[in-house]
Amino acid sequence: MSAAIDKGQTEELNLVTAINQTLRQELARDPQVRVMGYDIGPIGGVFRATDGLYDDFGDQQVIDTPLTENGLIGAAVGMAMRGERPVVEMQFLGFMYNAWGQFIYSLANLHQKTGGLVNVPVTIRTTFGGGIKPLPFHSESTEAYLMHTPGIRVVCPSTPYEAKGLLAAAIRCDDPVIFMEHTKLYRAFREPVPTADYTLPLDKCRLVKPGKELTLIAWGNMVHVSQQAVDELDYDVEIIDLRAIAPIDVEPLLDSVKKTGRCLIVHEARRTAGPGAELSALISEYAMEWLKAPIKRVTAFDVFFPDNQVEDVYLPGPDRVKAGIEAVMNYQF
Repeated sequence: MSAAIDKGQTEELNLVTAINQTLRQELARDPQVRVMGYDIGPIGGVFRATDGLYDDFGDQQVIDTPLTENGLIGAAVGMAMRGERPVVEMQFLGFMYNAWGQFIYSLANLHQKTGGLVNVPVTIRTTFGGGIKPLPFHSESTEAYLMHTPGIRVVCPSTPYEAKGLLAAAIRCDDPVIFMEHTKLYRAFREPVPTADYTLPLDKCRLVKPGKELTLIAWGNMVHVSQQAVDELDYDVEIIDLRAIAPIDVEPLLDSVKKTGRCLIVHEARRTAGPGAELSALISEYAMEWLKAPIKRVTAFDVFFPDNQVEDVYLPGPDRVKAGIEAVMNYQF
């Protein structure tokens, strides 16, 4: 697990302003960085993550594009091949379906099929997750599709501090990186974020809270939902923010489960073949003899993301997480 750096001089930022500050920092640091996407120019993006960048850096570095997801990724791959570092804003993860051809055949596969001769330093920023009650296909949590794709790094910050360090690292990375931003966390809270330039590792999970009785693994907004649930119970729960969806930082997860003997995985992706299934399989394969109870998952249901009226039922909340903790803690073989 990664350790926090010395924060030094800080300012209070929420997640979306931390992202805006990082994009600004990287555009100024490297003239080969290109921020691109629809509505990111004068409008400043649908969530205002790119607010002010078009005016300050111009249309050669901040490129307002047509509404074409497949074209966006294809263009970004071509730009990366000629030495640029595109940062694509994909407004919502549910829109990635339209870009699957370029995503699979070009972005993910180009480094391998050229025998390592071509790097593809493309960062795709995409929102995901529920909680703001938008239109259909605006709340998808389909990270399992991404983590099943070889050649792609997938990261997910759960705090403004994490967002700045991970995004800077993603933009500087020579691999394609999917950078998942939870919409509900954009303006959920502020915290001190270093004003200095810093990066965080793209392949490490984060210890949120140490504990001895149960290991709880979550990411994105589910980290905060899980923290609320743990705070309302009396158990000594260790909370781990997965953070690196792909590749998974496996060893710290196994070490934690071997210490606690119990594991609960919380995510808002669908249950069947979701990320929790892979995590459960890894833990079962390599830490079975330490388990005092079966691994349990608290997830969304195996349906498409529902209408606004039942969104709160579909998403795991503190009560469902508490029930999951109780079930694991009270299990008897």
